[in-house]
Amino acid sequence: MREMETVERPLTLVSLTESAAAKIKDLMAEEPEGEASVLRIAVQGGGCSGFQYALGFDRGPQDGDNELESHGVPIAVDPFSAPYLAGTEIDWVEGLQAGFAINNPNVSASCGCGHSFQVEEEGGTPEDAAGCGSCH
Repeated sequence: MREMETVERPLTLVSLTESAAAKIKDLMAEEPEGEASVLRIAVQGGGCSGFQYALGFDRGPQDGDNELESHGVPIAVDPFSAPYLAGTEIDWVEGLQAGFAINNPNVSASCGCGHSFQVEEEGGTPEDAAGCGSCH
């Protein structure tokens, strides 16, 4: 029997599904000319579980940003946020509570509402891994 070769694919920092990209393109088109050149995705401290996501539009990437593109949408991720977002996929979900669904493989616990999250620190699981249960 022949030995199989293992090919490692580099992990994509952030990707969008086709439906998320279509929704973002629609939203970008509604912004004033030049105000929404890139989708900025960031992680900020705060929220009841430690971190929360920030998605918004920016005029362009800033020095040090990770610049990428997914389904034709230019994306900028700051260097602080990048390690927390590695491998994240963003989807647009239709329905009664339509919105963006963020699938982040780095999350070890999230709040009941899904707006804030924790990541596992080296050496163990974070305290209060269940979240707060009192999101607004």
